[in-house]
Amino acid sequence: MFIGHFGIGFGAKTVAPKMSLGSLFLAAQFLDLLWPTFLFLGIEKVSIVPGATVVTPLVFQHYPISHSLATVFGWAGLVGGIHFLLKRNCIDAFVLAVLVISHWVLDLIVHQPDLPLFPGSVIVVGLNAWSSLSLTLAIEGSFFVFGVWLYSRATTSNSAIGRWGFVALVIF
Repeated sequence: MFIGHFGIGFGAKTVAPKMSLGSLFLAAQFLDLLWPTFLFLGIEKVSIVPGATVVTPLVFQHYPISHSLATVFGWAGLVGGIHFLLKRNCIDAFVLAVLVISHWVLDLIVHQPDLPLFPGSVIVVGLNAWSSLSLTLAIEGSFFVFGVWLYSRATTSNSAIGRWGFVALVIF
């Protein structure tokens, strides 16, 4: 999943209106920001196999630190905990933690069965929406459009720059 994660970040603004959109996006994409670092360090492994799925040629062979369900809860606690220590706001910290967890839930929908439940788990899960381009676009597009709609209802821009900046961000 890609833009669906951003849709969840947009939508979270309704629950955490004072949080920056950047912080919400960071939390929603946190696992995918960790993952390349672990690849670079040789801790996790991916291969490129053209045609592996209709949507992506990536075959996620080993990524228990960034994407196992158990470690995702740990990352969520870390992100939420750091925010709480810095800002002392329980609700916003909780929202950020939930956004980190939402990443795994959305990945569950689109990934092939390759998401481990915990490091070392032989059980891997995934509903494989990536096997269909139209299904993937419908799912991702729905999450994104709904999130943008929620965001637009929860915020108002104070200037033309804000309005056009929002439009530009959505288009980008």
